[in-house]
Amino acid sequence: MKKALVLFCVLLAASFAFAGGSSETTSTSTSAAATTAAPEKNNFHIGIVTGTVSQSEDDLRGAEALIAEYGAVADGGMIQHLTYPDNFMEEQETTISVIAGLADDPLMKAVIVNQAVPGTTEAFRRIKEMRPDIICIAGEAHEDPGVIASVADLVCNNDFVSRGYLIIKTAHDLGCDTFVHISFPRHLSMETMSRRAAIMKAACDSFGMSFVMETAPDPTSDVGIAGAQQYILEQTPSWIEKYGQNTAFFCTNDAHTEPLLRQLMQYGGYFIEADLPSPLMGYPGALGIDLSAEAGDFPAILKKVEDSVVEKGGAGRFGTWAYSYGYTVSAGLGTHAINVINGESELLNRADVMKAYNKYTPGAKWGAANYTNVDTGVALRNMFLVYQDTYIMGKGYMGVTEVEIPEEYYTLK
Repeated sequence: MKKALVLFCVLLAASFAFAGGSSETTSTSTSAAATTAAPEKNNFHIGIVTGTVSQSEDDLRGAEALIAEYGAVADGGMIQHLTYPDNFMEEQETTISVIAGLADDPLMKAVIVNQAVPGTTEAFRRIKEMRPDIICIAGEAHEDPGVIASVADLVCNNDFVSRGYLIIKTAHDLGCDTFVHISFPRHLSMETMSRRAAIMKAACDSFGMSFVMETAPDPTSDVGIAGAQQYILEQTPSWIEKYGQNTAFFCTNDAHTEPLLRQLMQYGGYFIEADLPSPLMGYPGALGIDLSAEAGDFPAILKKVEDSVVEKGGAGRFGTWAYSYGYTVSAGLGTHAINVINGESELLNRADVMKAYNKYTPGAKWGAANYTNVDTGVALRNMFLVYQDTYIMGKGYMGVTEVEIPEEYYTLK
């Protein structure tokens, strides 16, 4: 099995057709949504549920971009935005209720959850029981692909398979000899993250690099976000001393990113890109810069972040995606849902999804493919995996969307 890496950019997105096949499967809810008669154009509501500023600011800002464009329901507009609790693992029933409650609105026609934390599958089940006409879309699902895809009409995640190899390749190309993967048991119990870690280790072996697993506190545990961040602040200097300056670090949690960047900037080491990459992910706080004047202008945001990184001596050591992944998923999936309901796009047409993403990432290079189950070899028609080219500040784009992934990495878990 070999997955083709397909490049998408804003001027070419419309030229790519969705590749279906007899080997692919989809949920029954998808078929129901696809056959629902379209309402009068724009006479409907779209619900979007994200984390809060403290846990996933970029996701929330993407929802705000939708509100700025289409208006809030409370003001007579189209978008209803809600947030789930920071401690969503302990307050799962609250999370489910927040999501499922959107179905009470008779004008609601689509619900997007980004990130689709545990409980989203159950929430979508409840929505489908009450309102099978509502399109349910999961962005960056935490639940295993086969679980969330069984009820969601569309699932869009970062390409954890390709990135597992490409992040390591980029670190190697920059001269790193060690890779430190920072996570905790809850994340490593997820198929997407555990498979990516396995691929990262195999890639390190292939490139002659050392692979190290470090454990940090889960921000949803009793220590909270503050305690988890304090641990990263305290441990990073000793990690640098232990593993050396030519070490690249990666953390699976957004809340860990800012303190990790702050310490790497001071003590040395490399950071290829965040788990959910963005020039806003950790960099403003770590660098002490104000980006309020550049809000929503990602080329301007990237330039300001890059200038600060270079000024502080971090050129060639710190990377990101040029456009925020979390922001793009919220805004892009919301726009895709609107296009589908208005009859301007097809729900499971990958080119149409990327058309919506490209609206918020002009000129970006994307790789995209369907998720394939590693055990069965079956591709899911309703789950897409995407990634952007890696941008290393002070150096430029690394061209990772043009790299052919060795075939053997698709069978690792």
